[in-house]
Amino acid sequence: MKRVITYGTFDLFHYGHVNILRRAKEYGDYLIVAISTDEFNWNEKHKKCYFTYEQRKQLVESVRYVDLVIPEENWDQKITDVQEYHVDTFVMGDDWEGKFDFLKDYCEVVYLPRTPEISTTQIKQELKK
Repeated sequence: MKRVITYGTFDLFHYGHVNILRRAKEYGDYLIVAISTDEFNWNEKHKKCYFTYEQRKQLVESVRYVDLVIPEENWDQKITDVQEYHVDTFVMGDDWEGKFDFLKDYCEVVYLPRTPEISTTQIKQELKK
């Protein structure tokens, strides 16, 4: 069984999120999604989410492409996650291109093009208007 992992905040869940999860699942049989916890988002990323971690987890778990959701609690857990969950392929959006190449020692690393016309940041900006 080929295992794939991806990471994200997945706040204000939208069709761009569905696209990356669908495309990530195409790289294997079992998709693990690590969702940034509220504490990690606030303390490290300086982001406040609209939905709590538990709400975002529930949304992502409901997507048919997703087999397991785990918490992302810090930047450094990726190697441990890849090893612990026996991951074959690490997938991220291409806005992170090159940032996770250090994982190539442990698994295949793939950067997928983002859905260009949608982002959570864009939604938040448009709602402010």
